[in-house]
Amino acid sequence: TGKKMPSPELDGVEITGVSISRSETKMAFYAGGSHTPSNLYSHDFGTGTTTKLTHSLHPDINPDDMVVAEVVRFKSFDGTDIPNILYKPHQASADNPVPAMVWVHGGPGGQTRQNWSSMIQYMVNNGYAVLGINNRGSSGYGKTFFHLDDLRHGDVDLKDCVYGRNYLAGLDWVDSTKIGIIGGSYGGYLTMAALTYEPEVFNVGVNIFGVTNWLRTLQSIPPWWESFRKALYTEMGDPATDSLRLYNISPLFHTDRIQRPFMVLQGANDPRVLQVESDEIVENARANGVTVEYLLFPDEGHGFVKKENNIKAWKDIVIFLNTHLKGMKPTEG
Repeated sequence: TGKKMPSPELDGVEITGVSISRSETKMAFYAGGSHTPSNLYSHDFGTGTTTKLTHSLHPDINPDDMVVAEVVRFKSFDGTDIPNILYKPHQASADNPVPAMVWVHGGPGGQTRQNWSSMIQYMVNNGYAVLGINNRGSSGYGKTFFHLDDLRHGDVDLKDCVYGRNYLAGLDWVDSTKIGIIGGSYGGYLTMAALTYEPEVFNVGVNIFGVTNWLRTLQSIPPWWESFRKALYTEMGDPATDSLRLYNISPLFHTDRIQRPFMVLQGANDPRVLQVESDEIVENARANGVTVEYLLFPDEGHGFVKKENNIKAWKDIVIFLNTHLKGMKPTEG
């Protein structure tokens, strides 16, 4: 009829995978958010009734313990608005400020959204605020924003992360003396870039299979990723013609600047960020007297897919943060 149909009334979730029945009287869809993994729902257009069909959250987890993230923005060094996803632990307050982490997504052109992350919820439930930063170059905010970091990586995007740290430090419920940075893949690169080029800004870093040598990474892209290679060369630079800049923004060649403790997680079978990327920066930093914890999974690639490995990774990250950021001693259990 061309008339607008009433949609399901669900707060704080993203609706995906919509299917309309042949009769056009019912709809099936998935809905999930920062506080809940996606569940399957049905919706009756006639009655307006929405029915939840699955319960994906583990039954031993109290849904009330989960934190609903909010969208926040701050102005970076040049006045650019930077969108973020902020998680505030339930116990955080001006009387009980908590440590915090700047969470940097992969990509380079990825995006942190208000969807489910067991790792982030685990960190937040262990008393860490998390700012999922969508630094310039992130997708989802238009082509202009997406291209703002082209050939300026390790510079303007890193400054956004520093200003993200400053934003957190300005919140009265965050302990401004205990702020770290964490990220995977490209986010792992920015983590190491932060510790290298802004060595006194963040207290700790967690690098999850992050690039540390752009010259090697860009040269090692396999031929079956040709379209990806061309796009990455356009954004990052061609190692054949832009080698000096790529050298200058690669943390591996400047490890003498690193001062703060950091942790590295790596899969031995990673085809995108080779194990040698992590091996070498760990070795160099340790040689300079920096405290480094290294967790290598022999049966993982670019991203950890096995449940037991994810459990160990997330648990060890929190133990590392408890020791080097929160100031607690590691405990069993």
